[in-house]
Amino acid sequence: MEKSTRLNHPPEVTVPADNRPVVAPIHQSVKFEFDTVAETVRFQRGERPGFHYLRSSNPTTRQLELTLAGLQGRADCIVCASGVAAINGALFALTRQGDHVLCFIESYGPTRHFVRSNLARFGVRHTLLSIEDLGGVEQVLASTPTRLVIFESPTNPVSKIADLAALCAVARRHGALTLLDNTFAGPHQHGQYDIDLYLHSLTKFAAGHGDVMGGAVIGNAELIGRMRAEFTLLGAVLDPHAAFLVQRGLKTYFVRFREQSASAQRIAEYLLTHPAIARVQYPGLASHPQHELARRQMSEFGSVLSFELRCGAEAGGRFAEALQLFAMAASLGATDSLVLPPQMIGARDLNAEQLRLSGIGPGTVRLSIGLEDSADLLADLAQALAAAG
Repeated sequence: MEKSTRLNHPPEVTVPADNRPVVAPIHQSVKFEFDTVAETVRFQRGERPGFHYLRSSNPTTRQLELTLAGLQGRADCIVCASGVAAINGALFALTRQGDHVLCFIESYGPTRHFVRSNLARFGVRHTLLSIEDLGGVEQVLASTPTRLVIFESPTNPVSKIADLAALCAVARRHGALTLLDNTFAGPHQHGQYDIDLYLHSLTKFAAGHGDVMGGAVIGNAELIGRMRAEFTLLGAVLDPHAAFLVQRGLKTYFVRFREQSASAQRIAEYLLTHPAIARVQYPGLASHPQHELARRQMSEFGSVLSFELRCGAEAGGRFAEALQLFAMAASLGATDSLVLPPQMIGARDLNAEQLRLSGIGPGTVRLSIGLEDSADLLADLAQALAAAG
């Protein structure tokens, strides 16, 4: 062979069966081949295992899917390019013209937008309630045949807690699927409930370092199997190298999540006593209106908290600008601490009454606590609150 040919057909290195790598390799390949046409056809018919094209599956992405499914306590998983791709892909795969969806004011903004705008274009109807309105949920599901109920717990940004057992029971009674955006709680929590699908932004706690984006849909094998073809056609594929980085991040997942939750608890308790702050929203606080419910449902309360500054949005902006250890940036769950001032907490699609029900006020600030020493973070928060006036 000429040298140019050799470069495109390098020598194959086979690892002996009793000589496994400690860290799984990255299968950075779009294409896979079988030795014969007959075996390729058998694969296409589903008669044998294997891989063919990255958009359908890949050994590295498949390892991540199985890891996440096991962590959430379910049988199967689809990973994709972002958390929004997981949410929208699931909604698109599960609904059709004439269906009805129940969603909530406290949902992630892009979720509300996709349901209210994109799905509506295809004839999917919706009802928007507060996550605290269980009576309204019962009434809607009893009166309107509903395809699915999509919700979050804890909610973004004010950490309301959904009553998972009650929501799942009423949805099951009326034949609706339940989709829980479980990003804030993390994939190790809430698996004990009768939830059909869990949605995650892997960008957050799973990857954990703010340097890779991904999403996941987790559920039973039958439901995930039906959805996989739709996700393949939508094409929002997770790259194998990104999948490897998420898989690597998961090795320190519990160490990070528990330490960040403990720091968030200490910071929430400090903020609760500060005269400039009207209220603090963190499920780990005894003052949280749903603290007992959160204790029953969760083993850790997460790294995200919010609080309401008495002096409103301008003070919130000054506070965020004065912080030295918190990056003023979106996202959460990473090793670095982040702040969102009131000006960056968007709920522009909600009317005045919906905004009141959401719990977002004019001085709402959201913090995501990282892995910095909590004493340093507390000192930074104290000086920033003083600077805010």
